[in-house]
Amino acid sequence: MTATLHTPEPQVLDRVDERVVRRRLGPGRRIRFAFWIGPALVLALWSAGSATGVITPAILSAPWDVVVAFEDQWVNHDLLGNILSSLQRAAIGLTLGVVTGAVLAVVSGLSRIGESLIDGPIQIKRSVPTLAVIPLFIAWFGIDQEMKIITIALISLVPIYIHTHNGLRSIDGKYAELAETIGIGRGEFVRHVVLPGALPGFLLGMRFAVTASLLGLVVVEQYNAVAGIGHMITLAEQYGQTDVIVVGLVIYGIFGYCADSAVRLTGRRVLAWRQTLEG
Repeated sequence: MTATLHTPEPQVLDRVDERVVRRRLGPGRRIRFAFWIGPALVLALWSAGSATGVITPAILSAPWDVVVAFEDQWVNHDLLGNILSSLQRAAIGLTLGVVTGAVLAVVSGLSRIGESLIDGPIQIKRSVPTLAVIPLFIAWFGIDQEMKIITIALISLVPIYIHTHNGLRSIDGKYAELAETIGIGRGEFVRHVVLPGALPGFLLGMRFAVTASLLGLVVVEQYNAVAGIGHMITLAEQYGQTDVIVVGLVIYGIFGYCADSAVRLTGRRVLAWRQTLEG
């Protein structure tokens, strides 16, 4: 009587080998609350430095002083109104920039004529800092809300255009050959192949656009603004209130983190079909 050696099926071995390779070569398993480890360490060092006197209040206010300043601004200086005013400016400007940048990227990415008309001016604009043309915007639009929104929109437009256009042009040409072979029309090809293929680039551009919109918000709110976080920081700078300045910076950081997290979560949901090291 002879014993028979049982060998696993090749498909099972392939699946096991794939999981092992991913564990060995990938970034590893997710760490719970990984995002908060770095900020918690910074906060701990900041607290220790303030408690021991290494960080003086003249340089940077202690965390507990910042908490007191936040409460004072909330109760006595309409901090909520400043937050809503800044959010309104950033949201309107970012929306205009995203829509305009995406439309220009699609026109330029899918048409050689559109590219010849659009890509050159956008690349030139990319080389000229938007903050450098604010004096010109003031001359054109004044120093009211319109100038601030247009500045934020123009800053947000460039990363959306660059990354969406790059995503469109990076789609494998074999898809176009396949579409022509099976007789798919241009409209259907754009809707089902081109736009989904450019979505990763668009979402990456969104992350940069969110950060850029906050940069623009900080600057424009220093021009004749009667409300907003930037206005609050400007007043605090004049009176040497470093604790209030830190309150404003923390709020800007929360704005950026929440917006970036929303974009990343959206990307995970709509791009769940991709197999990446992140997954």
